[in-house]
Amino acid sequence: MFELLLVIHVIACIAIIFFVLLQSGRGAELGAAFGSVGQANSVRGSMTGVGKITTGVAIVFMLTSLSLAYLSSETARDSVVRDLKPSATTAPVSEQMLFPEEEAQEEPQEVPAAELEQKAAPPIESSSGN
Repeated sequence: MFELLLVIHVIACIAIIFFVLLQSGRGAELGAAFGSVGQANSVRGSMTGVGKITTGVAIVFMLTSLSLAYLSSETARDSVVRDLKPSATTAPVSEQMLFPEEEAQEEPQEVPAAELEQKAAPPIESSSGN
């Protein structure tokens, strides 16, 4: 189902590009490029056959886009981790790996807060040669 929708979607993508490029633009004259007033007041004429096909392909494109988004969101909810079961080939974790010997880990000695506190400001050295 997903693959079929994907194929239809790709065909619709190519078709919509083709039909949009096939259409002639409204107001393609030089006056329309500079904001001609006559073009703004005209009512759009009846739709041509290419315009109707473009609309149909655009509707197919939107429907396949929404369908593919919905189907892919359902597959994203599935979890691979849920299906995993512990296998016999995994090696057991030894306690030595979890808790290495305490001799290797020397904890730094704590310095009392009173010794860390700055009591006086350091002298400011002048960079000028006076």
